Amino acid sequence: MSNQEEFVRHRLHAGLSAGMVSRLIPLLAIGGLLAACREAEAPLGPPITASQFSHASGHGLQGAIAFHREIGDVEIFAMNADGSAEIQLTDNTAQEFSPVWSPDGKWIAFSSNRDGDFEIYVMRANGTGVTQLTHDTDQEFFTPIWSPNGKRILFTGVRVVGDFDVEAFVMNANGTGLTQLTNAAGLSVPTAWSPDGRRIAFLSDGEIFVMNVDGTRVIQLTHNTARDEGDRAGWSPDGRRFVFSSDRDGGDLDIFVMNADGSRVRQLTHNDGVDDDDPVWSPDGKHIAFASTRDGDGEIFVMNADGTGVTQLTFNEGLSDGVPSWRARPLP
Repeated sequence: MSNQEEFVRHRLHAGLSAGMVSRLIPLLAIGGLLAACREAEAPLGPPITASQFSHASGHGLQGAIAFHREIGDVEIFAMNADGSAEIQLTDNTAQEFSPVWSPDGKWIAFSSNRDGDFEIYVMRANGTGVTQLTHDTDQEFFTPIWSPNGKRILFTGVRVVGDFDVEAFVMNANGTGLTQLTNAAGLSVPTAWSPDGRRIAFLSDGEIFVMNVDGTRVIQLTHNTARDEGDRAGWSPDGRRFVFSSDRDGGDLDIFVMNADGSRVRQLTHNDGVDDDDPVWSPDGKHIAFASTRDGDGEIFVMNADGTGVTQLTFNEGLSDGVPSWRARPLP
């Protein structure tokens, strides 16, 4: 085991700075492994000028967006997709990361270390009824993803006892039937289910792959020396396009889309010294929400699916918002 791996283990168990953990990950070439734990990258890039994005409200955007915010610890928040009616859903001394709506919008799955290590939890959309689904002291679990029918949850497992390993796991939505899907003795970070429920996308060594839901028939979609990632990198609702973040145009992250087969890659954001990351589709496929450091700290933005009309939704000086998830129904 390398010194870097030992240090990551220590940070995970100590529950220390999320940003510190995220900045350790490139040392292990894990790509987006713990991007769920990312606060704003340091050093922050210069703010983008006002002419390049709008501070206006996201008027007309439908649905609700959940996200996590670094406020000393990390908590889960939600707001309407136009940026209004923001509410805090968790409030404790633990680190709560990567919220994701269930397909019916009634539940949120997330990762938390409230029991001492990182496990997968679910709660009602209003923050009540928190239930712990996984219980494993040998592994840390991150970035849950619901299956399209809401019956299963996909997530990342990081082995922190014995040999260091990062693999994709799946379980029933009630926590039963835990199954390891990949066994590459390396790095396999799941990011999305396909809309038809037949395939799973995952990251490995800076590339994007897809596989059947049972872990078979692995296909590599990207082939480059860059770092392709994104906690929710995945298919558009119609299954025809795929969104992700990448540093393929330089040292910072931008948002890209490609066809579902990996062809015709198009860059949507172009910002030197700024990270645009964690893209996720709107339920109707017309917009993409993402996290960005373009105003000097981490905030949630939204844009049209072709990269136009970038609008800032959150405004929190010195705080950091990340990993948005979008449901069709607005907040009550």
